[in-house]
Amino acid sequence: MKHSVPHSLGKERAQKVTRAAFDAYTAKYTDYGARANWVRDDRAEISFAVKGMSLKGHVDVTDRDIEYDIEVPFFLKPFQKMAMGRIEEEIAKWIDKAKRGEVV
Repeated sequence: MKHSVPHSLGKERAQKVTRAAFDAYTAKYTDYGARANWVRDDRAEISFAVKGMSLKGHVDVTDRDIEYDIEVPFFLKPFQKMAMGRIEEEIAKWIDKAKRGEVV
């Protein structure tokens, strides 16, 4: 499912914030196999596992949005809307941290 969260950080700063967020989450959620592989400065391929099911997708950082597209397995579809809302909240939280100067 594709989704995007607008920001006003500029592309370079948004990239730094996105990388910082992924670094924090991959360290925090090692039990879920959370991984982010940056294939370009503005694109990461992501993956993690929930309840024995693998999820994968990608994140693109543009000058105005942080866009993500995650392939959700059939059995997790009922939770997709809730999960996307939670992801959006986390992105917004990191954007706010950057605006307050908490993320360099």
